[in-house]
Amino acid sequence: MNLPTHCAHPATVDFQRLVAGQQPPPDDEDAADARRGFLGSIPDAAILRPDGAPVWNLAAYGFLAEEQAPDTVNPLLWRQARLNREHGLFQVTKRIFQVRGFDLANITFIETDSGVLAFDALTVPETAAAALALYRAHRGERPLLAVIYSHSHVDHFGGAPGLVRQADVDAGRVQIIAPAGFLHAAVAENVMAGPAMARRAQFQFGHTLPVGPAGQVDSGLGKNMPRGRPGLIAPTREIAQPHEVIEIDGLVLEFQLAPETEAPAEMHLFIPSEGALNLAENATHTLHNLCPLRGAKVRDALAWSKYLNEALHRYGPRTEVILGQHHWPTWGRERAVRFLAEQRDLYRYLHDQTVRLMNHGLKPAEIAERLQLPPGLAGRWHARGFYGTVSHNVKAIYQHYLSWYDAHPANLNRLPPVHAARKYVAYMGGAGALLARAREDFERGEFRWVAEVMAHLVYAEPQNEAARALAAAALEQMGFQAESATWRNAYLLGAHEYRNGPPKPQPGAGAAMLGALPNGLLFDLLAMRVVAPRAEGLAFDIAWHFSDSGEHWLTSLSHGALSSIALDAPPAADASVRTDRATLDALLSQQLAPADALAGSRLQVGGQLPLLARFLGLLDRFSGAFPVVNAAHAEQ
Repeated sequence: MNLPTHCAHPATVDFQRLVAGQQPPPDDEDAADARRGFLGSIPDAAILRPDGAPVWNLAAYGFLAEEQAPDTVNPLLWRQARLNREHGLFQVTKRIFQVRGFDLANITFIETDSGVLAFDALTVPETAAAALALYRAHRGERPLLAVIYSHSHVDHFGGAPGLVRQADVDAGRVQIIAPAGFLHAAVAENVMAGPAMARRAQFQFGHTLPVGPAGQVDSGLGKNMPRGRPGLIAPTREIAQPHEVIEIDGLVLEFQLAPETEAPAEMHLFIPSEGALNLAENATHTLHNLCPLRGAKVRDALAWSKYLNEALHRYGPRTEVILGQHHWPTWGRERAVRFLAEQRDLYRYLHDQTVRLMNHGLKPAEIAERLQLPPGLAGRWHARGFYGTVSHNVKAIYQHYLSWYDAHPANLNRLPPVHAARKYVAYMGGAGALLARAREDFERGEFRWVAEVMAHLVYAEPQNEAARALAAAALEQMGFQAESATWRNAYLLGAHEYRNGPPKPQPGAGAAMLGALPNGLLFDLLAMRVVAPRAEGLAFDIAWHFSDSGEHWLTSLSHGALSSIALDAPPAADASVRTDRATLDALLSQQLAPADALAGSRLQVGGQLPLLARFLGLLDRFSGAFPVVNAAHAEQ
């Protein structure tokens, strides 16, 4: 049997034609809005590091110039991918400018009487610096007075060091403004589960896939993730009230907190003089995620809808343009209010109808298969599932209320994947019979089922090349058909790794922000890294004194668990460690050897000196490249 590779199966060609015939009514307004106010850009939005290494470049997406979607891309996703290719500096109102297409997210520049504010900071310093340079090339050298973080996701704060120096923040020359709870949320979400989240993010964004019509074409919210190391500059001012009004250099800003929506700490911004409402990432030109494929705590769909409803009534009568930190603005009061009301209805509908069906006893997969958006929403391009999907969002809502367990006792203690897979394969008559049936189903275009049964066979027989090839072919066709960019990326990377194996090990995502962790969260991270079998039979206390902050901490290891507490004075312990956070961070990231730290007096240890080395030896390390579709991981 000759399996298609990087080309569409006849069933996929038929599917794309069906989708094209049933897509929402043509709407040229999005294309016009995405280009409105264009002032200029740099070729292909190409951004390099000082050493010449690429950080961002849209040249590879030149194939999107074709208006007609190829058979390997869902026609609806093709439209979104073409819109997300627009890049440059755009004028939104007299005082508001956006740089779009230089990163996954947008950066918004808001001019005050004599300076400028940056609303968000992109993902890495290089893209943020390039965006600021483009703005100043067209608008002059206005001083940056403040950086405002809309929410606690890295693509909105990680580029701050490219906009401002820490020394200027420390001196009070630049404010860093953020919603309440920002700092903890920003460092916590990507640290405790950082290695797993970073690996899963490869499947969500597809940034390890080749770019092209048979590969990565988009991420739904924007093109892709830039290459580089995010930074973090801590806020100097928090917006703590549900509604707060401040003035900076003659410009009045109204903030609306919207916690536990798209991010744990998030806020909207209304600028009365411009009639401009910025909804951060709570209203975009796609259905968003209630739980992203990379993993996160489930978001509250009901709260999300209610905050949008509140914004509609509080700001709608004064709004002339709605913009966000992804995609393009929507101009005109009538259009803007309609957009906001439909986004509100989108999350309210998903919440209420999922909960209704849940209370009839339907299980997550049953609700996902049954629930569809009403025609009034399904027919609106901005409500389509280019990023989040109805399917995985309703499962997230179910999880929010009832957990992972669907109440069927057979699912309470299921066999792990490899053990179950071997049973499945045996019950199906063995690998040969299973492959024969699956090939027939593949020819009929039953790719979902083929992917499911091949997953069992590959888990049961990891070296079965025929099974891996058929599994890859099925996932690839599912990727070609997917409307959601994140589903497409997941399917195509799954196919790639069936064929080529997992990627090479790489540093964990949390390492870049280690220095931003408060001491309490750092010790929680270390506790998660303790390899319990190595700690069997060990029990000891270590007292920590941080010379830079003056803080005293006690960590206690017993029964393979590490507990920590902050104290007012140095406690009695089996060993005591005096150092600063920079030194401890360097030790933990293996950039500094303990012997060198001791010799250089950066580290002082009292009591039982060997306990520090023993403690460090208990800590696990993560490669960031564990197998996902390969059975090897399941057997560890």
